[in-house]
Amino acid sequence: MPWNLDNDRPIYLQLMERIQHDIISGVYQPGDKLPSVRDLAVEAAVNPNTMQKALSELERCGLVYSQRTSGRFITDDTAMIKKMRTELAQEHIRDFFDQMRKLGFSDRDTLEMIRDTIRGINNETNT
Repeated sequence: MPWNLDNDRPIYLQLMERIQHDIISGVYQPGDKLPSVRDLAVEAAVNPNTMQKALSELERCGLVYSQRTSGRFITDDTAMIKKMRTELAQEHIRDFFDQMRKLGFSDRDTLEMIRDTIRGINNETNT
C-alpha cells in the first residue's frame, strides 16, 4: 500500500501512524522483525533520518524495540496492541458520530442507518 503523505502534518508523525496501523491491523505480527530504516525510508520515499525519528518514537511508546545488532522488532505485548487497536477504533467511531451530528443526524438515526447498511451488506453476500 502506498505511503500517502501530506505536507500539512509532520512527516515523521504520519510515518509513525502508518507503521502503528500496520502493526495493529496485523500486517506486522508481534515479534516480527521490521525492515531496516533504509528499506522503510525507500519504500515511503522519505529521508532515512525522518524514518529513524518515527521508529525512535515508536520505541519510546513501547510498540517497537531494538536489539543492538539484529534490528527492530514489534513488541510481543499482544495486550498493548489490542488496546491500541480498540482505542483507534473508538476514535474513528467518535469522529464518525461527530460528522453525522454535523450533518444533522441524531445518534439514534445514525445507528439505524448503520443497521440498515449492515442488513443490506449481509443480504448482498447471502445472494
